Amino acid sequence: MSAFSVDPVPGHGQEWDDLVRIWEETDAPEGCKVEIIEGIVTVSPPRSKDHNTTAELLQRRLYTVIPEDWGIYQTLGVSVPGRAGLYIPDLVVVPRAVATGPGNWVPAEEARLVVEITSQANANHDRIGKARGYAKAGVELFLLLDPWQSGRPTATLYGEPSDGTYRLLEAVEYGETLTLPKPFGLDLDTGILPAG
Repeated sequence: MSAFSVDPVPGHGQEWDDLVRIWEETDAPEGCKVEIIEGIVTVSPPRSKDHNTTAELLQRRLYTVIPEDWGIYQTLGVSVPGRAGLYIPDLVVVPRAVATGPGNWVPAEEARLVVEITSQANANHDRIGKARGYAKAGVELFLLLDPWQSGRPTATLYGEPSDGTYRLLEAVEYGETLTLPKPFGLDLDTGILPAG
């Protein structure tokens, strides 16, 4: 992963607009992910096969439980200006109306579920920086799939954001079942997910 630093911004006004412009103009190789994490534009390499498989398996299961007018997106940006962030989650579930129209990002508070799948090189971005950003933005549910967690792949569900922090709803090791609450109502067998 590479990054170039921009002075952290409070998330509003001209500084935020300039940071988003830099993000939009960053020319990264195909398949790379460009994000703004705590005021720093980062470029991550293409996702591994296991990473992609995990996203695909979860997406397939989510389609069986989401309302018809919601969509699941793998490359849609999620704006978190209060944390000087513009993230591209591995999966984001939003009402389709929110994801329709010009532009390539939506306000984070519109997300019904955000999923991050850690990569070995940048797991702490997902575990710490993005978790704080999603909580501050009020994202209802944040699912962290962490095959790199201390040699014990773990799925952790956070929810009920308040004052920029999440409540831990459930944490299981891969192989156990994690339940996404309503409106999803999905029992996810994490044993199907690649561990690494």
